[in-house]
Amino acid sequence: MKKAITHILAGREKKITAEETVRQPLPHKDFRFANPFIVLHHMGPEVIEPGQTLRIHPHPHRGFSPYTIMLQGEGYHKDNAGNDEIIKAGGVQWMFAGKGIMHSEGPTPELLQKGGVQELIQLWINAPKSKKWDEPFYQSANADQLPKVFAGEGLDFNLASGEYGGKTGPIQNFTPVISIVGKMAAGKEVNFKATPGYWTLLYIIKGSVDVNGTTVTQFNLIVFEKDNDKISVKATEDSQVLFLSAEPINEPVSAKDNFVMNTPAEIEQALADYQNGVFGTLNY
Repeated sequence: MKKAITHILAGREKKITAEETVRQPLPHKDFRFANPFIVLHHMGPEVIEPGQTLRIHPHPHRGFSPYTIMLQGEGYHKDNAGNDEIIKAGGVQWMFAGKGIMHSEGPTPELLQKGGVQELIQLWINAPKSKKWDEPFYQSANADQLPKVFAGEGLDFNLASGEYGGKTGPIQNFTPVISIVGKMAAGKEVNFKATPGYWTLLYIIKGSVDVNGTTVTQFNLIVFEKDNDKISVKATEDSQVLFLSAEPINEPVSAKDNFVMNTPAEIEQALADYQNGVFGTLNY
């Protein structure tokens, strides 16, 4: 049976640095978390002028994974666990912060020098309590490493993580997380099948789509009921969407600043640890 829509959450503008503003449909005043999905930020599309300086400088994380899907442009990631990589359009990167990490992110020096368009989505994917104090690690995959699903004329969908349609995405996680990003031409339709009991979300990156009989436009995030399994998506204009589904983590969530833990006391400990230099340093 078709899954009912329980929330349509508009991405409101949120300033994350002095220079950077994102759209944030999650968390939302009407719906906080779909644990393990804690945050969804949509940055851009942003025109970068040649010679512009733009970067989110070193900052700490603990207890979750910042997961970046590069839609346009290219980004440069560096952290104090020794990872130093570039992610290009169509690619993805997953940094598990674990017990603590410092990282820096932003457009590559080449993109800043030449100018261009930058657009990305960053998700915060929670980790279960049993894994929050594990060692950090980093994963990435180029566009050509993502298996195709719903391929055909006017359809171009890639599986970045999890298992879907007999295929497996390159990004792996403690908790099953399925992430599929795709473009669809006006009039085209895809039918997603979600696992009953999982959280399932659909974000409209651009365009307008009919979802199980409801029209939803760009920058809106749909949250579905956990029951049932069918989701029909038909593009009413050229569109791009992000499908997300994951096994719930049924644990308390305490999130503040750059940390996602289980209790307020653990958040206060993370803040104190950062101030006391426990996270180490990163110069960039």
